[in-house]
Amino acid sequence: MLFKGNTMKRLFSLLALVGALGFCAAPVMAQDKAAEAPAATAAAAATAAAAPAATATATPAPTPNKGDTAWMLTSTALVLLMSVPALALFYGGLVRSKNMLSVLMQVFVTFSLITVLWCIYGYSLAFTEGNSIIGGLDRLFLKGTFDAAKGEFSMAATFSKGTPMYEMVFVAFQATFAAITCCLILGSVVERMKFSAVLIFMVIWFTFSYLPLAHMVWFWMGPDAYTDPKLVDELNAKAGMLWQWGALDFAGGTVVHINAGVAGLVGAFVVGKRVGYGREAMSPHSLTMTMVGAAMLWFGWFGFNAGSALEANGSASLAFMNTFLATACAVLTWIFGEWIFKGKPSMLGAASGAVAGLVAITPAAGNVGIPGAFVIGSLAGLVCLWGVNGLKKMLGADDALDVFGVHALGGILGALLTGIFNNQDLGGPGLVTDWVTAKVGSNPIMDQLLIQAKAVGVTVIWTAVVAYIAFKIADVIVGLRVAEEAEREGLDLNEHGEAAYHM
Repeated sequence: MLFKGNTMKRLFSLLALVGALGFCAAPVMAQDKAAEAPAATAAAAATAAAAPAATATATPAPTPNKGDTAWMLTSTALVLLMSVPALALFYGGLVRSKNMLSVLMQVFVTFSLITVLWCIYGYSLAFTEGNSIIGGLDRLFLKGTFDAAKGEFSMAATFSKGTPMYEMVFVAFQATFAAITCCLILGSVVERMKFSAVLIFMVIWFTFSYLPLAHMVWFWMGPDAYTDPKLVDELNAKAGMLWQWGALDFAGGTVVHINAGVAGLVGAFVVGKRVGYGREAMSPHSLTMTMVGAAMLWFGWFGFNAGSALEANGSASLAFMNTFLATACAVLTWIFGEWIFKGKPSMLGAASGAVAGLVAITPAAGNVGIPGAFVIGSLAGLVCLWGVNGLKKMLGADDALDVFGVHALGGILGALLTGIFNNQDLGGPGLVTDWVTAKVGSNPIMDQLLIQAKAVGVTVIWTAVVAYIAFKIADVIVGLRVAEEAEREGLDLNEHGEAAYHM
């Protein structure tokens, strides 16, 4: 315990040091800007004096569309809603009452922790130029996103030429993705993992699994960089590895759901089963809260999927409708599957079906047409129903809230079917085959399906390895599990000194 106590002291000292560095960095950067300002002003004045005619005729740089900006700010808030409170309530209702607050606390604090880390270094490593695996450090502490001296905001690319967005809006939108992905993992290890171990694991896994995969799948140089066919190979080489392969992931089938689902399964094995698992009743204490949480997830997911179009346009409309439809299909197939195989349709099944449909349509949202949404949603309900019953028994792990069976399995299904239903012959929108001319076409179905399968394989292996190491490191530092007595009494009182209910 002395070792663990000293370690925690070092951890808090490190956090204090990071905070101090951030505090000190602000005036230093301000001084640098102040020193540069006169030279920049003089250069600007000289340029203006030398070429007044050119200034008068120069084409102004494109600016963000106000409607797009409003939509993206709204989408960011919707994804925030998905975690706090939607996911917290969904998960909280599924655990026993003695652990309700511990789940709320883990989700709430994990979301906050990852948001801070995202703004310190996460965004920079995920979405700046580096190599095909990880980005660089150009945006540490969000440096360069806002010039206080000039009152100017930096721009980020969308998927349309000449249509930028404020980079700060993109930072916020992607922060919510990173944070909810980490929160999803919690469902696999609830009711027995130490709060301190949760935080240590999250820092490691976020840094070494989420950030590289986000970079590999989503980072590229943007459409405006593709001005000449001669530049294409050079620009593609700067993108993330899976983007270079041509993997399609509209809103996070690989980056979010497979990534989190596999990490959760690893955690279920490493942390071990709950005391009494398989011998004692561990029924959800409030399916009412779970249903409310599921409904809020469905609502917020429109920001998650349609917002990933990065514009208020036709692609966003397609993603919105596909999200709406696929979810409804999955609800129906899940409960009818229950009805046939278990004799009764359940509220838990309906809520789980909704989440399964949302997960499966995520990589496909703007990448398939309406026919694809029908098929993906309908299959998701049945496949994930099997995942949380038959497959779960085969694996033998105590994945408490079925993160693997719903998120990993649903994400894999959606990612693979995206490779099929993206094709224009099957009603899909196709993909951009030439970013210089923005020409749209379709890859042969088997070719795209193989690309999708390779992306899934990379994601599964990457996150499994990182998660295992992260859990082991947390175990060495503070230990993963609470004591058996504490687990039986409940984490609310033992970890947080509070109770959710006072009867």
